Amino acid sequence: MVGLTTYLDRAKFGVWDVRAGLLPGQYIQGITAAGGIAVLLPPQPVTPEIAARVLAGLSALVVTGGRDVDPIAYGQTPHEETDRPDSTRDAWEFALLTEALRRGMPVLGICRGAQVLNVALGGTLHQHLPDVIGNTGHRAGNGVFTPMPVRTVPGSRLAELVGETCQVQCYHHQAIAEVGAKLRVSARDDDGVIEAIELPGEDFVLAVQWHPEESPDDLRLFAAVVQAAVKYEQAQVSR
Repeated sequence: MVGLTTYLDRAKFGVWDVRAGLLPGQYIQGITAAGGIAVLLPPQPVTPEIAARVLAGLSALVVTGGRDVDPIAYGQTPHEETDRPDSTRDAWEFALLTEALRRGMPVLGICRGAQVLNVALGGTLHQHLPDVIGNTGHRAGNGVFTPMPVRTVPGSRLAELVGETCQVQCYHHQAIAEVGAKLRVSARDDDGVIEAIELPGEDFVLAVQWHPEESPDDLRLFAAVVQAAVKYEQAQVSR
C-alpha cells in the first residue's frame, strides 16, 4: 500500500467546475505497474497524530510534484516567479514526511517532493533556476517536459538503481540549493543542478527532481519503492 500525496485544486469535469483532490494518472499507473497498490492522500488539516494514523495503514510514501514550496519554510522571501503558496498542502506533506522518516518508512520524492524533503531537513532552494544558470531549459513551459541526461554519484542508492547515467524528463524552475542535514546528492545534470538526493543508510529515502511517471517504460524508481514497501511491511509483521 503506497500513499501518494495529491493536489487540491480547481478541476473541470462534465458540468462541474470545483476544487478537487487530484493527481495525474501516470503516478498511479507507475505504482500499480510496479506491483503496488496506490492510495491517494489529498491535502487536509493535519496534526502529528493524524499523520501517524494515515501512515499506519501504508507501507511507503510518495511525495509528488506540484506547486512551489512556500519560501518562508526555508527562511526566504518569495521571488516574483515563485508560485502563490499552498499552506495546507505544505503542512500536510511536511507532517507526513516527518512521520514517515520517524518510522523508517520508504519515501520517494518526485520534483516538488525532492524539494519538500530537502526543506524538511533544513535545506534551501533556488527559487528561480534561470537566475542561477542563465537558461530556461529545465522548464520549457506549457506542460512540455524537457528530456535531459543526468549523471549519478558513484556509490549512491540511485546509481545502483539506474546506473551511471539516465535520460530523464524535467519540468522545474526551482532546484535544491543548500542540501538538508544528513542528505547527500546522488545526481546532477550537465548544468551542475542537483537532480537527486537521498538519505544514506538502510531506510529507502530517495528523491528526484525529474518526473519518472513521464517515462512509463522505465519503472525502476517505482519498482524500487514498491520493493522497499514490501520489506518494510514484512518487518512490521515480524515485530
